[in-house]
Amino acid sequence: MTEEFNLTIKDYVSSFRPTWCPGCGNFSQYRAIRQALVELEIPPEEIVVVSGIGCSSHMPNFLDTYGLQTVHGRGIPVATGIRLANPELTVLVYGGDGDIYGIGGNHFLHACRRNVDIITIVSNNFVYGLTTGQASATTPVGTITRTTPRGSIENPINPVAVALSAGATFVARAFSGDLKHLSWVLKEAIAHRGFAYVDVLSPCITFNRNQTFDYFRDKVFKVEDDNHDIENLHDAIDYANQLSVQDRLPIGIFYQIENKTTYEERDFALNQGVIPAQASLELTDEQIETITKEFY
Repeated sequence: MTEEFNLTIKDYVSSFRPTWCPGCGNFSQYRAIRQALVELEIPPEEIVVVSGIGCSSHMPNFLDTYGLQTVHGRGIPVATGIRLANPELTVLVYGGDGDIYGIGGNHFLHACRRNVDIITIVSNNFVYGLTTGQASATTPVGTITRTTPRGSIENPINPVAVALSAGATFVARAFSGDLKHLSWVLKEAIAHRGFAYVDVLSPCITFNRNQTFDYFRDKVFKVEDDNHDIENLHDAIDYANQLSVQDRLPIGIFYQIENKTTYEERDFALNQGVIPAQASLELTDEQIETITKEFY
């Protein structure tokens, strides 16, 4: 496809320019997503990007693909519907930690266990960025924010550990300050068959002065450098629980397994070869009469 149409990352750029703060980690994710799609040779018309609400959730506006910005926290169920309607599409969900872990945490949990063949990318900056820096589900204890002026008293969620425990078949973490590694992780996630989830450590340079680029650069290390077996769930959980260790913060593919059936493969209609988006909507007079009788 890339040879025939000569796709480049510019082919995924829409007419809308990104509106993020200069230096925001979302910019590198924007680049990495496009790079991954080029390398996988997926043309823009075969891609749908779905988001909720938030700074990062403006991503569908900036990519020249099909896209939809939905209600806060509801990107995953909408993406699931799109995927079930047309499993020939590559469906990506993109949002922030407040959007997907906080407001949409229930949908995140159930998508993991269902193993829907979609990709969920979370720009995790440990605050609600769009609404000027309130505490989110991943904000560390003691952090002073607009909603926690005396310091957050809530234990933060460990989303990678949650995804592993809930049954996600691809679980990874990346860092927006390492573009090459981020692009590789996203490429592997998009190519995966089943629910793929990537937590991206992405500093909010305006409202979070604690988890900065320098903060992460001093702590991150790649699990592949440890010769990690990505099919070993127990080791993956051990890596996920290193989030609280101050001097070691693992990134990379924690877990990936390909021998699990997807939600689509268990769906009765899709098993019969029916693709809803391509099915005829024409009804016979008899069918119309049967339906309308219900409303008499």
